[in-house]
Amino acid sequence: MKRRQFSDFRISSVIGGLLISLPLAVAPGLAATELDPIAVSAFNSYVVTVESRLALQHRSQNAFLAPVASGQQSELSLRRGELIVEQLTPSTGAAFSGAMLHHWRGTAFAPGAKAADFERLMKDFNAYPQRFSPQVLQANVLSHQGDLFQARMRVRQKHVITVVMDTAYDIAFLRLDAQHGYSIARSTQISEIDAAGTRAERVLSANEEHGFLWRLNTYWSYEERDGGLYMQIESVSLTRSIPTGFGWLIRPFVESVPRESLEFTLRSACNALRK
Repeated sequence: MKRRQFSDFRISSVIGGLLISLPLAVAPGLAATELDPIAVSAFNSYVVTVESRLALQHRSQNAFLAPVASGQQSELSLRRGELIVEQLTPSTGAAFSGAMLHHWRGTAFAPGAKAADFERLMKDFNAYPQRFSPQVLQANVLSHQGDLFQARMRVRQKHVITVVMDTAYDIAFLRLDAQHGYSIARSTQISEIDAAGTRAERVLSANEEHGFLWRLNTYWSYEERDGGLYMQIESVSLTRSIPTGFGWLIRPFVESVPRESLEFTLRSACNALRK
């Protein structure tokens, strides 16, 4: 399947303390892998299920956020400044042949913050490189009509290897009322960049890219009460499967980064609201 609508991303790797560079583009077993149409269909079906459940939540003030483990005890933990991160990834079986699905949810509480504060924070894309550094390197709005945005971001992820991606999203900000809001961000382009930030920077072609991230949808829900703002973020992503013989290199990235990225984003949003 051709994926010309998905574009760049950069790979330079540092292995252990030896700082040995590994040219992933030519490493055996890490050659480009095609995204199977069956995996795309399975991802799209899964997203429909997630978005249908969120749509039901967002119709009710009393069930606007998904419940977290331990119920009332969890709310006390949140108000003490703790984050609660949960893995929601189901057992997917053969439906995602050649790909891996990742689904995580994180919940936090920002004392003193209001729903309007959060909306201003998330709509100020030009400030993302400061508020979400070092993950977000660049961000800008491509188009904007009311609460609908098309935005582009260059992001960096590091876990054994460093990956730089140019990503584009369709983003909608919506509200139930003044105290309850949510947003939906669906990736429309994910591109792999080689030698980012240098004169040799280039977009990897479809035959060269590595499939470290094929799809990423992000869903925020936020509720103003108890003298602050409860925030919940869910991320649903699709990556390549782990090639035989390269689990030591690829597994930490594709399995750890989805959780770490979500937790970093949630914590950064809390810190920005405190400021």
